[in-house]
Amino acid sequence: MRTFFASIFLLVPLACGAADTAAETARRLFEREWQWQLRQQPEYATGIGEHRHDALLTDTSLAARSAAAEHARQVLNEARQLDRAQLDGKSLVSYELFVAAREQALAAAAFTAFDPQPLSAWDGLHLRLPRLVAQMPFTTEQDYRNYLWRLDALPVHVDGLVEQLRAGMRAGWSVPKVAMAPVPDALRQLRETIADGPLNAPFQRIPASIDASAREDLVSDSISALADAAAALDMLETFLRLEYLPSARETIGASALPGGAAWYAFLVRSATTTALTPAEVHALGLKEVARIRAEIDTVIPRTGFRGGFDKFIVFARSDQRLFFTQPEALLARYRKALARAQARLPKVVATIADAGIAVKPMNQDGAGQPVAYYEAGSKDRSAALVVNTAQLASRPVWQVDSVALHEGVPGHHLQVARAQLLDLPAFRRHAWYEAFGEGWATYAESLGPALGFFDDPFTRFGHLNEEMLRAARLVVDTGIHGMGWSRKQAIDYLNAHTANPLADNEAEVDRYIARPAQALAYKIGQLRIKALRERARQALGERFDLRRFHDAVLKGGALPLDQLQQQVERWILNEKEAGKPAAPAPPAPPAAAPKSLPKPE
Repeated sequence: MRTFFASIFLLVPLACGAADTAAETARRLFEREWQWQLRQQPEYATGIGEHRHDALLTDTSLAARSAAAEHARQVLNEARQLDRAQLDGKSLVSYELFVAAREQALAAAAFTAFDPQPLSAWDGLHLRLPRLVAQMPFTTEQDYRNYLWRLDALPVHVDGLVEQLRAGMRAGWSVPKVAMAPVPDALRQLRETIADGPLNAPFQRIPASIDASAREDLVSDSISALADAAAALDMLETFLRLEYLPSARETIGASALPGGAAWYAFLVRSATTTALTPAEVHALGLKEVARIRAEIDTVIPRTGFRGGFDKFIVFARSDQRLFFTQPEALLARYRKALARAQARLPKVVATIADAGIAVKPMNQDGAGQPVAYYEAGSKDRSAALVVNTAQLASRPVWQVDSVALHEGVPGHHLQVARAQLLDLPAFRRHAWYEAFGEGWATYAESLGPALGFFDDPFTRFGHLNEEMLRAARLVVDTGIHGMGWSRKQAIDYLNAHTANPLADNEAEVDRYIARPAQALAYKIGQLRIKALRERARQALGERFDLRRFHDAVLKGGALPLDQLQQQVERWILNEKEAGKPAAPAPPAPPAAAPKSLPKPE
């Protein structure tokens, strides 16, 4: 989930003219706040194709975090001055989401005055900075100047991260040692390869359309800018090695923190957009694991394997015939899967955004990173399915189709590309709720059979294994953060219930440690969408149309699950009304009797 940091903002008075409607006043408030957020989080602006702030990095200081909370409080008070009763339809939904987002931000800020998760092996500067460079345009001299200024801002950005981490240490809220331990080496690698790595790559391909003397100046200026950036990375690495890691906590669960149990319960509600407690999520996970295990048991014999579940998952994660040996073969398989899904997409949705998607390898070391991730497109950059081509011995063939459906179509690419075209405020077109976004993408995997996937037992097993992983996450994440599970206990659980390579399961558990509750969103969102589909099918009977149902789910962009349910319920009512036969015309009134009989001729 994206968090915006800010400085104090002088609010413009809400009343802008008696003739303004509440909807127009709300629209201006939404747009003003959107522009403010883009300024305060310029990396996010770059990622969605808004390049006016490409020369900046986020202010990571404690003062900025405090100012962001104060700004959220002021904007919330301003929004509450609006007469909600005058809003309806999309305006009312946008207003409710806008208010809820600020309430959520203030609730999160109430736990700590510092960012409790500014950096970890799973997410942080060492990963975000190379991705950020890949998202920036490098066509004009100004583009390069923006990047140089952004590099110049890196030392202050790093100072803020250190300030946040030190504040956490003082409060007993350090990131678990196991989640921070790989970061210094990642920073060192980024620093040591700065001359021939992703940070210097733009200066090695300056286009000839830029004047020759300007190109020389840019290259010259890049030397000092990259040297300063390397010094900042070195400073952060040194701080982590010598100061932070020696005192980082050995415990891994959120509940071990001061007030951590309440914080974790809040994160569960935030990630799932439900009122589920950690205990309820854990119980649901156990139930789903048992259900999926029974289904896998019916598939294993169809593969020709002779042996039970325990032996089969060892075979599936270790037999080299089931793994890729060349990066290009892995990428080609993803491209083939996406092309097949795209060609058959009209079978499952009625509205398709005209947006392409590429397949490309990660531009950095993939160790410890996901098997793939989706990179949204913008007006100047195509969307991409970014594939981890490292450690091919851990990239099974049976995994690819489900991942392609999840990250590409009909998963993230379809939902994001459609959302960007909606007639909604910008904050909604670019909104992200984990339970909706990851829930839809996980649900999209189940549409594989309708798109011609999973016909053979191995890819069918691969699909079920992915679903098993999402169910096991409910058990493991709540086990770690709510029930005191050890790292080994969590890894053993994944190894016993999934065929994921052992190294992947270790990375998965470290991800849950570093990002409490985030992984719960996938299965919770998927189950809600499945339940809504069944609700619609029962309510509409023969009039139920799967393609129209999916359009109903996606037509409002990303939503919390309760708002999604309301949206689908409204669609069901509309479908019922549209399906009703026209009311018969009332019978014609009898002809009026004549006042007198006509005279006979």
